[in-house]
Amino acid sequence: MRDRTEVLAVESILLVGLDEPEITELRSRLAQPVLAYETLPRIQVDRGRLMVEHPHRMNQFVPVGRVVFHAIFEEDFDFITALALWGGPCLPGARGMMDLRHRLPGLVRAMAVTRFGRLPRGYADRGTTVVADSERVAKWGNWHCGEDKSRFSGSWNANQPTLFEEYVEGEAVRIVLVGERAWQVRMAGDGWLKSIHHRDAAFMPIDPELLDDSRRLATHFGLEIVGVDYIVAPDGSRHLLEVNHIPNVTVFSEVREAYLDLVVEWASRIDLQPGKGLGRG
Repeated sequence: MRDRTEVLAVESILLVGLDEPEITELRSRLAQPVLAYETLPRIQVDRGRLMVEHPHRMNQFVPVGRVVFHAIFEEDFDFITALALWGGPCLPGARGMMDLRHRLPGLVRAMAVTRFGRLPRGYADRGTTVVADSERVAKWGNWHCGEDKSRFSGSWNANQPTLFEEYVEGEAVRIVLVGERAWQVRMAGDGWLKSIHHRDAAFMPIDPELLDDSRRLATHFGLEIVGVDYIVAPDGSRHLLEVNHIPNVTVFSEVREAYLDLVVEWASRIDLQPGKGLGRG
């Protein structure tokens, strides 16, 4: 059997979902051969080995030793689940990504961990009508990119399975964790929907209790990279909105640099346990 150091030296690292600038930089910094795909490649798992289809040879699969996954695709749940089945080194942790990928079960799992999960929530099946006596937010689908949300009062006709929560006026913030690094972002928007992509989004002082809560969530799900969204009401109360298993890491240069440094450090380690990140999970 080959020494593990030797295996790491020859087995490729698979990058999935990163854009070309990040792929190019990582190619120049990683010691392993790199196979990079901006979209989902075809993979196979066989007897504990992960293999990916060669980029230039259809139906020919080559083994990979580690995976860096950073994207949200419409049909990526089975891919992420296959990575969890494989159980090899994956950044972020595949099981945590699997647990959070779908909106409703991901929120339910996170509410069992967070200190800020008291916001009333509800659910409606497809084809039913909800009558609300207060302002609510409807969320449906599993896109996780600020899409498929609507604010309403009165009645709501659910065209597909829908999550409901009370609408809270306040400041939307995100705690971004990249390894041991952390930032708090004040999200912004021209309407009630807020995003880190808005031109006015900016760093702000970190709330230590939100940071502690976010680290608790990251540890529970085994994720080294995570974005946790909260709403801070005028009375100071804080409420968890969502745990993003694939947060944006390129809007702010400081986050991008930390992310690339983390990938390089993680890829060089030889003490990773199967299926884990940098010692958490």
